[in-house]
Amino acid sequence: MKRQNITVLGATGSIGVNTLDVIRRHPDRYRAYALCAHSQVDKLFEQCREFHPAYAVVRDERLADELALRCRNAGLSTTVCHGVEALVAMATHSEVDTVMAAIVGAAGLGPTLAAARAGKKILLANKEVLVMAGELFMHAVRENNAVLLPVDSEHNAIFQSLPLDFSRGLSICGVRRILLTASGGPFRSTPLAALADVTPEAACAHPNWVMGRKISVDSASMMNKGLEVIEAHWLFACPGEQIQVVVHPQSVIHSLVEYTDGSVLAQLGNPDMRTPIAYALAYPERIDAGVPPLDLFQIARLDFEAPDFERFPCLGLAYAALSVGGTAPAILNAANEVAVAAFLDRRLSFTGIPRLIEETLRVMPAGPEGSLADVLMADAEARRIADSLIRESAIA
Repeated sequence: MKRQNITVLGATGSIGVNTLDVIRRHPDRYRAYALCAHSQVDKLFEQCREFHPAYAVVRDERLADELALRCRNAGLSTTVCHGVEALVAMATHSEVDTVMAAIVGAAGLGPTLAAARAGKKILLANKEVLVMAGELFMHAVRENNAVLLPVDSEHNAIFQSLPLDFSRGLSICGVRRILLTASGGPFRSTPLAALADVTPEAACAHPNWVMGRKISVDSASMMNKGLEVIEAHWLFACPGEQIQVVVHPQSVIHSLVEYTDGSVLAQLGNPDMRTPIAYALAYPERIDAGVPPLDLFQIARLDFEAPDFERFPCLGLAYAALSVGGTAPAILNAANEVAVAAFLDRRLSFTGIPRLIEETLRVMPAGPEGSLADVLMADAEARRIADSLIRESAIA
């Protein structure tokens, strides 16, 4: 069996680290060919020492020089590059079979879209690619015969629960709706009046998952679930009104698919990202992910609740942006990234996050998603508006 060469976009983040753990368990099947990170040079260097990638990519020239020196001193032959062009090169390299797209935020759009246009196998963990440019990205996948496999635990669960021929159309395959599960995050039962005083530390303390700070805040606000609704719309060609969010605190059922005959298929497992990563890497086979077996007797119960849109207004804003279409989801995403960064810097309250997003969407009407340039212009303008609203103290 020929080893797959893997480019990991976002190697030092939680998805990247878990991807490398699965690769570590199957050195006969996978090689970490290129490891790409933003600025965590120490962590990336340790990964280079273990996995000996052909290439490593960091944000800027100074960090690249530092990493290159350390690699040379350690006797490594890894070529070190920097910048956005290097990310695109690693996503489209002729030697690369598979691209793990795990760069957080809008920064992952360019290289992931390039991988689709190069016809690569793409393991998609970056929400923003589909949120910002779903129509463009899915068109690139289809036109270039790229293989797209979702890595988000919810979308991976949906993919596993759908028939193999779901691309013919969900209604043709007998699908009534998609049930997208959400843990509810750390504030599922917090009194509404207390949410204004939530700290970044509390928002980042997810009860079930270990994640980066930005996605942890998105989980606490349920914006992550709103973004996943938009993702599911594009991944599975499913109208927003047929995507139902279900709060499931145990995070054992990762999502479900309901069929017209009354059947509901679900994918269950321990909350460990190595499961969907291993499934996507080996598809259509299955391999050991290093995840402990699910003990149903220990879990004992599974609870479900309807989402509280008053508690989680970000979820409603995401549904509304999907309904508007065009660049509205890109504006939503950009405003959210600015809002979360401001919250983590203690310049914006937790309840200010949805208010900032809503005001940005009000000030900036959506346009058509005609091209990548249109999307990037909308993204930049939404960030400018959101930043301005914070500076003017228009949002508390």
